[in-house]
Order: sequence, then structure tokens, then C-alpha cells
Amino acid sequence: MNDRQLDPVAVHNRAAWNRQANAGSRWTTPVSSRTIQRARAGQWRVILTPKRPVPMAWFGELADRDVLCLASGGGQQAPVLAAAGARVVSFDLSEEQLNKDRLVADRDGLDFRCVQGDMRDLACFRDASFDLIFNPVSTAFVPDLRPVWAECARVLRGGGRLLTGFMNPSFYLFDPDEAQRTGELTVRFRLPYAESDPTVLSPERAAELQNGEAMEFSHSLEDQIGGQIVAGFHLAGLYEDHWSDDSTPLNPYSPTTIATLAIKPI
Repeated sequence: MNDRQLDPVAVHNRAAWNRQANAGSRWTTPVSSRTIQRARAGQWRVILTPKRPVPMAWFGELADRDVLCLASGGGQQAPVLAAAGARVVSFDLSEEQLNKDRLVADRDGLDFRCVQGDMRDLACFRDASFDLIFNPVSTAFVPDLRPVWAECARVLRGGGRLLTGFMNPSFYLFDPDEAQRTGELTVRFRLPYAESDPTVLSPERAAELQNGEAMEFSHSLEDQIGGQIVAGFHLAGLYEDHWSDDSTPLNPYSPTTIATLAIKPI
């Protein structure tokens, strides 16, 4: 994908996730062949948020269904869902994340397609192409959610399901570097928080972005949940999840992520 096709945020974040994929972070580590074998036998779980498995009832009938794994590269969810019997397309901004999916597909003889692109623009897919969209926490990396939900609604068939995970907005009230350093949580930022605005960045965070960390954006619950409803979805399920104390000092006090199941009316 040519940089001229992307806005500056997408250019930065594509490079950031390519670096993470090459560095082998948790979100870029492919599942094992054993995990794929178990999925083929009907024994599988995947996550939208850091820890809690998605309820199996959220998927409905998965076999022979068309599934879009949206901003979900990394050799994790797409291969598992393909092994479980779905017809899967893995769509991600990062070519290195998609290479992790291809690695598992080649290693374990899976048949699914990888497509590179921005989650805000699914023009490469026709209307009503999919039965289910699986979108683990990734909307924190785009500044505006309206095109994401609109495109999800367009490419889903009637009765189709959108499974998405996203950050609790309260996560962005605090400076994580300061909290790790001091052991205290002090509100530092007004929401919405947008790292495309250099005036909100602490010196530590500015250096992290300069060194290739992905740029993040907070989104209100109105935008994250209400935005799905505005796009035409019916909310059918919701749960919260924690992360780990090592990942964020907020973890002992509050869930850090939320997952929703939304259904497009027939």
C-alpha cells in the first residue's frame, strides 16, 4: 500500500505495527499448530480484549460463514476462525501483521485471504459480503470511528454480527509513564485524548511516538457504542475486561476495555 493513499496517522501507525510485528510483541505472536489442531476439532477460544474469551454464543453458527477479521492481523484470530470452519478474510493496515497470518496459514494448511488496508475504508469489499466482523481492540488507532461503523454496516449482510473490542475512555485520563514512575494515578488529560495533537503529549510519550510507538486516540462511549447504533446496529451483548497490573496501574481499579456484540437488522 502506497503512503500517498493514507493519511499521516495511518502512515505512522502502519510503520509502528510493522515494527511491533518484527519485534514479536504479544499481539503479533502467531498461535501454535496445537491451537489450530484444537480449533479444527471444535475446541477454540479467541479474545477481543486482553484477557476474557469471547462468549461462544456471540458467534452463532460459524461453519461456512463469511468472516472479516478487521484490523486483526498477527497470526492469532484469523487462523483460529478459519480452522474452526469459517471462510475468513484478514484485513489489516500492517503488511507484517498480515505476514504473521500467512505464516500460520502456510504452516498449518489453512485457506484464508489476507488484504491490506485501512479499517476506515473497506471499498475493496462489496456491500453485504460478510456474515460476521471480528474486530479486536484497534479502534484506538484511528481518530474518527464514524467511517469504521458505517463501513462495517455496509459490508455486513442483514442479520450479520459485529464483534468489537475497544478501550475504556477512562484509560486515557492518566499519563501511564508518570503512573508507572510514581505509583499514583493523577488525572492529566481532558477527553477526548488525541496523540495527533503534540500539545497533549508528555515528554516521555513524545519520545515513544518518535521511536515508533503507535499513535492512539480516546473515544467516548457515545462514539464507540452509540456510534454503532447510529450506523444501524442493534446492541445485543456487552462485557468489560481487565488487563494486567504490569500493563497499567489503572488495572486494579477499573476495567480497561469493553467488548460489544451488535447485529445488523435483517
